[in-house]
Amino acid sequence: MNKQILILMTTFSVLSAQAQIKYPQTPRDNTVDEYFGVKVADPYRWLENDTSAATAQWVEAENEVTNAYLARIPFRGKLLKRLKEVANYEKVGTPFKKHGRWYLYKNNGLQNQSVLYTMDRLDGEQRVFLDPNTLSTDGTVALKGCYFSHDGKYMAYAISRSGSDWQEFYVMDVKTGQLLSDHIEWAKFSGAAWQGDGFYYSSYDAPAAGKEFSNVNEVQKIYYHKMGTPQREDVLFYQNPAYPKRFYSVSVNKEETVMFLFESGERQGNHLYVRDLRQPDSQFIQMTSSMDYEYSPVEVMGDKILIMTNEGAPKNRLMVANLKKPGIRDWEELVGEEQDVLTDVTVIADKMVLTYSKDASDHPFVYSIDGKRIREVKLPSVGSVGFSGERGEPECFYAFTSFTVPGTIYQYDLQQDKSTLFAAPKVNFNLNGYTTEQVFYPSKDGTRIPMFLTYKKGLKRNGKNPVYLYGYGGFNISLPPGFSSSRIPFLEAGGIYAQANLRGGSEYGEAWHLAGTKMQKQHVFDDFIAAAEWLISEQYSSKEKMAIVGGSNGGLLVGACMTQRPDLFRVCVPEVGVMDMLRYHKFTIGWNWAPDYGTSEDSREMFEYLRGYSPLHNLREGVSYPATLVTTADHDDRVVPAHSFKFAATLQACQAGSEPVLIRIDSKAGHGGGKPLSKQLEEQADIYGFIMYHTGMKYKK
Repeated sequence: MNKQILILMTTFSVLSAQAQIKYPQTPRDNTVDEYFGVKVADPYRWLENDTSAATAQWVEAENEVTNAYLARIPFRGKLLKRLKEVANYEKVGTPFKKHGRWYLYKNNGLQNQSVLYTMDRLDGEQRVFLDPNTLSTDGTVALKGCYFSHDGKYMAYAISRSGSDWQEFYVMDVKTGQLLSDHIEWAKFSGAAWQGDGFYYSSYDAPAAGKEFSNVNEVQKIYYHKMGTPQREDVLFYQNPAYPKRFYSVSVNKEETVMFLFESGERQGNHLYVRDLRQPDSQFIQMTSSMDYEYSPVEVMGDKILIMTNEGAPKNRLMVANLKKPGIRDWEELVGEEQDVLTDVTVIADKMVLTYSKDASDHPFVYSIDGKRIREVKLPSVGSVGFSGERGEPECFYAFTSFTVPGTIYQYDLQQDKSTLFAAPKVNFNLNGYTTEQVFYPSKDGTRIPMFLTYKKGLKRNGKNPVYLYGYGGFNISLPPGFSSSRIPFLEAGGIYAQANLRGGSEYGEAWHLAGTKMQKQHVFDDFIAAAEWLISEQYSSKEKMAIVGGSNGGLLVGACMTQRPDLFRVCVPEVGVMDMLRYHKFTIGWNWAPDYGTSEDSREMFEYLRGYSPLHNLREGVSYPATLVTTADHDDRVVPAHSFKFAATLQACQAGSEPVLIRIDSKAGHGGGKPLSKQLEEQADIYGFIMYHTGMKYKK
């Protein structure tokens, strides 16, 4: 009997706390892989074919079960209504200036995508410049980036469709707003670097039909597109087939005197090359000698190049290179490594703003251009900040946010040290009733881990409060304070939002990152498990009220923790997670994660370590697992949905307890970036509804 018929006709039943769920019985095959003499079964390998009819039937059957279950949550409708209410406020981005005109992004409340506006002056009339909502009927076309030509005539913009990482470029005439004939396809992880009457972009060869969202992406190429010509005439500028699994891109400074070439993807950092465009027929000169470190050009000032790097400084420092002698041996230190982590450098007017992270929250300082600290910029409270401005232009802005402060824009006077409110959201809910505290707890090995807790004022530590515990722990990515309106209904109902700053991130520099990579990855899971145990021991919550959530690498985190400690959690939500640690590198750009994870092909030791925590390979029959809602999407070409498909199918087969195991598979959506607001709200209603229902919460708003 074929797989489609089996999926539709054969079911097995599991008694849940709410109703008897009939899951689709997922057919198994005899696929077996061998790693260093060890045979590993992969019976659901056929689900990796995301475009097959059998997989489509399985997706439809699973979604039918999931949607029916979620629809029966008594307050799901009220929750969605409230999520729409709290999301319905104007959101304004930081203004930026291009060739005498001002621009900013704004969302009037419930628009699927934010709109780019332009103004002749800061206090002038805001006119629509580019509205992504007009590019599709359902909001699934997202704006990924805007790139103005250095003469101010054109703007290239990149879009993605249905959440895919694939990008298309279009070009507008800035003066008239007219869309020109230029159109680029199959770009990926690319900006538009303007030079002369065209721009450079990075792309891959067009994928085979039906494999657009799963096949490995190899040999990224840089092309030059001349305005007014078709893509087939674009000139191949750079490629390196000797290293097919590396990323390549270029940037050009606004004076068009310097071009940088970036090479990354193999180790923790990148190589940096430079080319002096003032010299005819100049060639790239390699500036760096190791891909173990990160090198980020900040600004070009004549022959001087400011570069932020973690080479010789795990918490980062600011260096100066000279275009005439650009090799790293000739770099000079401008601002040395500090106790806190340097996260950003922005040159504005004749000053620099350096932002440092201290215990995962931001602290910005004004520096002179010669590296002398002048003052700290006082922020409204503990939170996150992003500065905007340009060298030679006096205007300076910053965006501030925290767990209880939605994105707020300030104009900052660099000379007078004065912040003036530029745009504050007018929300329709009371944030004064909530508070955030930062706590520190010991992990399994005694390492001190920070965690933010946000909850309603007056909360009692009686062990009865539901917790939404979120983490990531990887790829040198920090989890600073930030606002999300989706948390409001959960907080209103008495929940605690907990955000743990695990090893693997960048909270304390490169050493903190490396402590959560490869053969140290278990530290990340230990940190997260310890967070839950601490919240329970300190009487914030209990096992029966504990929900864990994470996306992408955080989905791996949730998957690993729920297989290692199924007794500790009431609800688990792995979102778009990396669940098959033995095969992750065989899809799209999964190979790029090897510096953090290692691969099953590296060595017997690495294979055994990965298999030891891989969520897919550590599910066991006869175990009672927590209530689980796996989420993924059909256009996710970052972490392909096969990870979630195989994990959910295996978990449904293994579940010995009464808790539901569901998978929510979104359509016309990807890894999360650019997802229309309407889809975001539907998804959050399902996730929070599932969590709140299974932790015994009631929602009466």
